[in-house]
Amino acid sequence: MKRIHFYILAFLFIGANLATAQENQDDKKPQGHINQNKFRQLYQEFSTPNMYRTASGAPGSAYYQQQADYEMDIELDDKTQKLYGVETITYTNNSPDDLDYLWVQLDQNVRAKNSQASLKNGGRIPRLQRTSTFVKSYVADPFDGGFNIDYVRDDRGKPLSFTINETMMRIDLPETLEAGDKVSFTIKWWYNVNNHVTNRARSGYEHFAKDGNNAYVIAQFFPRMAVYNDVEGWQNYQFWGNGEFALPFGNYKVNITVPADHILDATGKLQNRKSVFSKKMMQRYDQALESYDKPVIIVTQEEAAAAEKDFSNKKKTWKFYAENVRDFAFATSRKFIWDMQAVDINGKKVMAVSMYPKEGNPLWEEYSTKAVASTLETYSKHTFDYPYHKAISVHAKNQGMEYPMICWNYGRPSEDGTYSERTKFGMISVIIHEVGHNFFPMIVNSDERQWGWMDEGLDTFMQYLSEQEFAKEYPESVASTGGKYPSRRGEASKIVPYMKGSQSRLSPIMSNPENVHQLGPNAYGKPATGLNILRETIMGKEAFDHAFKTYSQRWMFKHPSPEDFFRTMEDASGIDLDWFWRGWFYTTDYVDIGIESVEKYQVASRESKNGGFVYFVGEDDERYKKDNEGQAILSMEQNVPLKEYLMDNFSEQERASMKNPKYFYEVKFNKPGGLVMPIIVECTYEDGTTEMMKYPVQIWRKNDNSAKIVISSSKAIKTLQLDPKLETADIDTSNNAWPSEEGNTDFKKFKENKVKQ
Repeated sequence: MKRIHFYILAFLFIGANLATAQENQDDKKPQGHINQNKFRQLYQEFSTPNMYRTASGAPGSAYYQQQADYEMDIELDDKTQKLYGVETITYTNNSPDDLDYLWVQLDQNVRAKNSQASLKNGGRIPRLQRTSTFVKSYVADPFDGGFNIDYVRDDRGKPLSFTINETMMRIDLPETLEAGDKVSFTIKWWYNVNNHVTNRARSGYEHFAKDGNNAYVIAQFFPRMAVYNDVEGWQNYQFWGNGEFALPFGNYKVNITVPADHILDATGKLQNRKSVFSKKMMQRYDQALESYDKPVIIVTQEEAAAAEKDFSNKKKTWKFYAENVRDFAFATSRKFIWDMQAVDINGKKVMAVSMYPKEGNPLWEEYSTKAVASTLETYSKHTFDYPYHKAISVHAKNQGMEYPMICWNYGRPSEDGTYSERTKFGMISVIIHEVGHNFFPMIVNSDERQWGWMDEGLDTFMQYLSEQEFAKEYPESVASTGGKYPSRRGEASKIVPYMKGSQSRLSPIMSNPENVHQLGPNAYGKPATGLNILRETIMGKEAFDHAFKTYSQRWMFKHPSPEDFFRTMEDASGIDLDWFWRGWFYTTDYVDIGIESVEKYQVASRESKNGGFVYFVGEDDERYKKDNEGQAILSMEQNVPLKEYLMDNFSEQERASMKNPKYFYEVKFNKPGGLVMPIIVECTYEDGTTEMMKYPVQIWRKNDNSAKIVISSSKAIKTLQLDPKLETADIDTSNNAWPSEEGNTDFKKFKENKVKQ
């Protein structure tokens, strides 16, 4: 194939003339189009900044949030598995708006017999189905777990009008709640507690048939105020089961009555420890307050096993007070082993706590509290110091759920106490993840009902960092994996199977959790991976970490929106990321960048009356061979016109520091995928040395289909490898090598090594 080569100075003029001639030949004027450039600003997607939320991503001067304070008396009937409660809510209207009614969430109604949530997915007849699933679907009566509201009364004891709409209850106020005022009202209720193992729910109980005991993990157990803010007004989107919770902050005073032989812990500070602890437990607790290197057992396995045999008819009330939290949850059972360890968070003492039945040992006693402590340290380093006084990990089969200061986590050994590495790492990972949720969304209080990724994705990203830190802190735990923690999510290559899947089953991250096919990859994996790519590949760790910490600290104990996060990350880093947010979060585009061609050139010189010219000769051009034989290749020692030019224009010191390239390669990249990414190329030279080259994402800004680079070198190139560390989630690596994969033994070895890793 022949190519025409122009003098460098002529390129611009000839190109411009050809374009003008072509336009003159057209009968019609060029058609206009809207801006589809991947680097256009996100003005159309973003809301207009205002006094509540600024363009920088920070809370504005008029930012407000409501407050809901609770006083509750709760009683658990272990014999009938019923929960009874009466609560008084004091609601403060800090908004500039007058309110005629209030919205209260009744999340337990998702398990009411007449709940619409069970019908949301339609149905089909499967050819093969588990017996338990068949019985649940077609034979057994549906469990009736909805709230039973006895009354709603004002602070004078008079009935208030209320309307229940599925999982939401509207309370009509007799008088308008004006801006700045507060109102108090009381709700009395009860419900049947579900078996969370058979009914798969975020809370409930597990029944242990061998000893007849129950272990309770109780949440969403009381009518909770909905959020009212400047973004949504009332956030009264129904709870369908996937989108989680949007809640205001407040103070909680909660009294919980359970059987006297139960062990219980909850959100908040225990107010009557001496009356519910034995003397032996108090002594151990005092030891735990000073133990920073290992957990102290408060209730031993032997003591828990003995308690399992007796079923006390007496009652005991545990009293808690929690300040500035968005929710409340508790766990209780006579089966629980209990341990605690002190953690130093920049001079503040925080207690890492674990509660688990003997069925969790020996795994839980070995790793749970270690994972809690390590998580608090890593998250605090990257965000803000953990503000609460404790963090609790509770063992519960098939669970992974989070609440302020307390969470439920799975990971159970076999009956003989043995466990696989998969079980061990699964347990450690879920503990890190759920404890990490204290930061997102329990403190950085995003709207989970609308934007699942804002807590799950950010938390999964932080989980990845924390898992790596855990491996460094406890190297013996990763001895079987070569010293590396086997993180399930975070690395770019892990999201590739999802992103290369059928577009009919993909949704943008910016979708409501109820409306996506694959919630795990969509709300957890892809956002976490995107943040990891930003940190490792695009922004750099220093810029990313500063911006991420800025966002976390700006919005702790507040209600951020997605735009607040996007804007803060740019504002605090000075890096334009609109192209990334649009592609990664607002579309289902994928990354696929390939090496289309590599052309090798040599450079010769030619004298003229007006001086010297340099021209490139391609290796398929006849002159390439002739010039090569004639020693006309660019070399300051051999090419007289070039040498004289350099000598005439540069000093001896300047010439000494100049490169002396002998080889020139024009590399063309194509982009079958829709997402733009930086171009990262590893160049291997014939002498065996390598060089990493990175080109910014802006290389695609004027041509979304292809981009070219020129590599000049004193050494000949043997191979080129695109994205050698798999940093960009490229879904097809078969076009990432030159020479092509088929004939490139180095590339085959590279792929084999990646598979092993």
